[in-house]
Amino acid sequence: MFTGIIQAIGKIADLQPKGGDMALTVNTGKLPMADVELGDSIAVNGVCLTAIALSESGFSADVSRETLSLTSLGALSKGSEVNLEKALTLQTRLGGHLVSGHVDGLGEVKSRHHDARSERFVIAAPSDISRYIATKGSITVDGVSLTVNKVNGAEFEINIVPHTIEETIISHYQAGTKVNLEVDVVARYLERLIQGGALQQSSSGITEAFLAENGF
Repeated sequence: MFTGIIQAIGKIADLQPKGGDMALTVNTGKLPMADVELGDSIAVNGVCLTAIALSESGFSADVSRETLSLTSLGALSKGSEVNLEKALTLQTRLGGHLVSGHVDGLGEVKSRHHDARSERFVIAAPSDISRYIATKGSITVDGVSLTVNKVNGAEFEINIVPHTIEETIISHYQAGTKVNLEVDVVARYLERLIQGGALQQSSSGITEAFLAENGF
């Protein structure tokens, strides 16, 4: 699990196709790596990867065919900058929201414009995950925990403050940029429970109507 608070911007040092998937090597820059061990999880642009090799400059990870098909990692090239976050611990401050590192789909930046010192972006989400995106709800964009300002169909708007622009790859976004999206995990599980009919038949008395009345 992660928080969606980016700890460093890294760079892709190498990409090697291997039997239909890919081996990825990342230069982690200023990310503290002293406490990272083989097998630990590190989120790269919001994608949870397992460190299979460590070096003084970074780590390597295997990227499966499934991950390549659902994320933007396959479009990276040597030198590409990426958002990095180590997995959270019980001592980590949860400054963002709970993020699993399991990308739900690729979004596309539609527009970008200045708003005082901030930047506003409109992003189009895949239609099959747009129902999970709510105004003032949480969403993860390339590993960054963000608040949704507005929703219009499958498009949503986010406001990025100067610090986030400076400390993440969002500074590079332009119309047409593809971004990894992860919706709020609570929304996904709640929908699954409702679809299964478990809530309506629950002996505890918790029903779909009860949840709606209490803001869910």
